[in-house]
Amino acid sequence: MTDDTDITLPRPAVVTIRAAKPHDLPELNAMIAALAAHHGDASAMTPEKLERDLFGPMPWIQALVADSGDELMGYAILVPLYRAQEGRRGMDLHHLFVRDGQRGNGIGQHLIARAREIARTAGCDYLSVSAATGNFAAHRFYEQMDFLPRPVTGMRYTQALA
Repeated sequence: MTDDTDITLPRPAVVTIRAAKPHDLPELNAMIAALAAHHGDASAMTPEKLERDLFGPMPWIQALVADSGDELMGYAILVPLYRAQEGRRGMDLHHLFVRDGQRGNGIGQHLIARAREIARTAGCDYLSVSAATGNFAAHRFYEQMDFLPRPVTGMRYTQALA
């Protein structure tokens, strides 16, 4: 499912938050596509790109998954950040996704808690996350998780390298 519904399925008795493993790549890829579709975007992600970025010679991201034993119910992707002018390390919670029907069962909170642990262990001073301007449910969720809103200033530019 890609749309939010009012349905909340029973939470499995055991949910394990763990680092993604190579056998998770197809299911993780499907959840990334579901999040992209939810935001009206197309996903260009593939299991091969995930393998490169998670397990290749130069891992670029970290991924956590919420595993019920039968299926993955959500994921978080972490990307390192750095504020050179302050000499501060950070971690960006680049994606946070919980499958429709499992939202409201605490899975997102557990993914964030584990992301905080990883960031602290990596010597980070902060964890950052962003949400679309009109995504008020996400704003409330992150504020309930003790994230502080920080205004965005300026423009961000990109340049294609290939």
